[in-house]
Amino acid sequence: MADQRISLQQRLLQKLSPQQIQVIKLLEIPAMQLEQRIKSELEENPILELIEGEDSDENYDNDSDDSQTDDEFSLEDYMNEEDVPNYRLSANNFSKDDKQMDMPYSSGVSFHDSLIEQLGLSDLNEEEELIAEYIIGNIDEDGYLRRSLISISDDLAFHQNIDVKLEDLERYLEIIQDFDPPGVAARDLQECLLLQIMRKKGKDSTCLASKILQDNFEEFTKKHYDKIIRKFDITEEELKEAIDEILKLNPKPGSSYNNPMSKSNQVIVPDFLLDNLEGELHLSLNQKNAPDLQLNATYVDLMKSYAVNKNLATKDKKDALLFMKQKLDSAKWFIDAIKQRQQTLTMTMAEIIKFQKEFFEEGDETKLKPMILKDIADKTGLDISTISRVSNSKYIQTHFGIYPLKYFFSEGMQTDTGEEVSTREIKSILQECIANEDKRHPVTDEKLALILKEKSYIVARRTVAKYREQLGIPVARMRKEL
Repeated sequence: MADQRISLQQRLLQKLSPQQIQVIKLLEIPAMQLEQRIKSELEENPILELIEGEDSDENYDNDSDDSQTDDEFSLEDYMNEEDVPNYRLSANNFSKDDKQMDMPYSSGVSFHDSLIEQLGLSDLNEEEELIAEYIIGNIDEDGYLRRSLISISDDLAFHQNIDVKLEDLERYLEIIQDFDPPGVAARDLQECLLLQIMRKKGKDSTCLASKILQDNFEEFTKKHYDKIIRKFDITEEELKEAIDEILKLNPKPGSSYNNPMSKSNQVIVPDFLLDNLEGELHLSLNQKNAPDLQLNATYVDLMKSYAVNKNLATKDKKDALLFMKQKLDSAKWFIDAIKQRQQTLTMTMAEIIKFQKEFFEEGDETKLKPMILKDIADKTGLDISTISRVSNSKYIQTHFGIYPLKYFFSEGMQTDTGEEVSTREIKSILQECIANEDKRHPVTDEKLALILKEKSYIVARRTVAKYREQLGIPVARMRKEL
């Protein structure tokens, strides 16, 4: 039997306090979410309030009338409610004879609901409509049928106890493919484009486009235009007209379905405002949606009075006092966290501006210096993770545009003269070279590397390919045009 011993160990552990966690969470959120966070805290904590006279408060329903603020909450609101009569907690201002009317509201129709509606107009019996509806259920949001008909047939047999032949499923699928938007229920890109081009009639270029998609789809996707010209014995102008017809088609027909209820526009609210006044840069935090906060004096006085007369207080009042104490601590922590967030953001952004001063003065992208998170962390004395949280999802408004903070961070490399430059400058040169290239003979990565070498940037072909992919630019073969 093993010996059992009791021993003492001393260890040093690092744990975050609730206040530190709150500061970290507030650092991560941008201005728009901070507004909602403050509003939520004001609703949950009665001891927290806005400073009077701050912000005309269209976003926060706050009255400047002191008497109304004092009467809105009282100590009795947090007392024991067991002895409160029910009639004080409910209202019954309606009779049984009153007519209850629901207000209708507008709702958009989804992509699949639209297909089901069109299915109801087709000449199918109940069982056939059930099968067709099952096929529609397997169509994804892009409008494609990713599941094979054999799998759908097996599902119908096992789950719906319906035995369907593949020929019948093909027929039902053809009915669905005739629905709007054109190209819906296609099984691949080629079929999707063919379904759309078949709806167009009358143009010679449309007929040629249909033949290209039908017989030379692979050559078309790889842009082997010479093979297509030789096979169909056509001119470059005729091929260009056919390609223009194909490019007008939608590769994702489902995404073209406009649902007004599902539209979402992202609104960018800058966290920092940078003004250039007579050559001097002035940085300020965007405080429009983050008003100053303070403690409610009424509750603080109440706590002081009950703290003095602890022995005379009843159990209910002691519970209320404990509740207010918790809310008071929470309010103090929140106010301190907001102040610490503002100080950290301002200090970090000021160092970024100082580091990239030439860019912020002129707005010239080539003036950006290589800068990584560690550079700013060393200057501010903050941790790299803190700088990362500050730069994430934050924006600054300058006199030449709004930029995300991550835009100013980039790696660096040295030229043949030993000068250190930002990789963003190299990417800008690559974009310019590709924009001005001959589209009939696009510039390859090897050629781009030579162009950069002529400009004193020693960059390998693989590095050029990496920068090109980061810019979202395809390879030279895929950039070829007629």
